[in-house]
Amino acid sequence: MAGSRCGAYWLFKLIYIAFLLCFIAVFIFWLIFRPKEVEFHVTDATLTQFYFNTTDNTLYYNLSANITLRNPNKRVGINYNSIEAIAKYQNKLFSNVGLTPFYQGHKNTSILRPVFVGQKDMSLRARDLSKMDEEKSAGVFGIDIKLSVQISINYGKFKTFKFEPTMIYCPLKVPLSDNGTVAEGFKTTQCDDVNFFSYPDDTD
Repeated sequence: MAGSRCGAYWLFKLIYIAFLLCFIAVFIFWLIFRPKEVEFHVTDATLTQFYFNTTDNTLYYNLSANITLRNPNKRVGINYNSIEAIAKYQNKLFSNVGLTPFYQGHKNTSILRPVFVGQKDMSLRARDLSKMDEEKSAGVFGIDIKLSVQISINYGKFKTFKFEPTMIYCPLKVPLSDNGTVAEGFKTTQCDDVNFFSYPDDTD
């Protein structure tokens, strides 16, 4: 009986020590790297065509954007293994484009330049069309760009597994260009905060 209690005591003590060492290691890791979140901004967006044909329920569009990604970290690099830009109007997807994967070093600002051009069969309800008419009269359309990104992170020489895909949401107010001119220019828009530094997916 005494031996059983003694064994349980030492087992508990080993678990406690292991937990304490793990906590200290994580704390030291945080002190060394202190990872900060990447900042996403849409600095420019140009809309030269945005017309919905009610006869055949087709949206004709031509939208381009500049999206800056700022990595403020001193010792952390980010591998963007896959990037997809998605354009939505009134919560309806009308275009998506794949962008070239790249590596972003520490203290670095990168620029993505997605271009959405084409036509899309869409089903818009009466209230959707009414809102579109209002925006057309104002000359500014509410368009959402979302980025679906899958990353891995370089902590010094150590590289993580690929993280699960993360969605970055950028709600925009984009002026419609008329013969290359707009009544009011596009205003830089900050995208929603994103937490890259969570847990990695162990699938490669």
